[in-house]
Amino acid sequence: MSRVPMIRKAGVLLLLAVGMPLASWAAEGDVVELFNGKDFSGWKLFIPDPSADVTRTWSIKDGVIHCSGDPAGYFRTTTPYSNYELTVEWRFPKQGGNSGVLLHIQDKDEVWPKSIEAQLNSGDAGDIWVIGGTTFKEHGGKEDRRVPKKEKSSEKPLGEWNQYRIVCNGDTIELYVNGVLQNRATQCSVTSGYIGFQSEGVPIEFRNIRLKPLKK
Repeated sequence: MSRVPMIRKAGVLLLLAVGMPLASWAAEGDVVELFNGKDFSGWKLFIPDPSADVTRTWSIKDGVIHCSGDPAGYFRTTTPYSNYELTVEWRFPKQGGNSGVLLHIQDKDEVWPKSIEAQLNSGDAGDIWVIGGTTFKEHGGKEDRRVPKKEKSSEKPLGEWNQYRIVCNGDTIELYVNGVLQNRATQCSVTSGYIGFQSEGVPIEFRNIRLKPLKK
């Protein structure tokens, strides 16, 4: 799928050239609309079975991405990013369950790819998981791949929209759930890569996926 991201600047949406790296087309403070609300331009839909119909897993209606949760997979950006503030809204429309935001995905698509996960499992948003050998200072290479959030859950009741604000600045990641700083990872072993959203067992919805470049 072709990549046609947009920048929101001074109330005007600007279309961006295909394939241009973040640093060359977005100035600090510009807001990039990673999801255009209409289709999956700029995204790759990945399911391990190449014969699977991805449209049965992901669809779009009224500016919202609907994920069935089955089979396991993810949709990710077609361009890697570093040094940014990512905001996304999500909700579980029917029942609680599992998903996550995959940060700094490396080049190999698989379930699950080498990355650092900002957890979305109901009640656990703000936990951080390492995947595929990634690590960070607070994780310390322990056997348990999870570093729990620091505060009690700041998620809204099931069915309501939540907001993740994820700040990836150099080798540091900060996770804010509905405005509450829930976790911080420093000295991350990966600092750039694709951004992805998991299909992991239950229906989940996403909207307003936006990225703001940070000063290097």
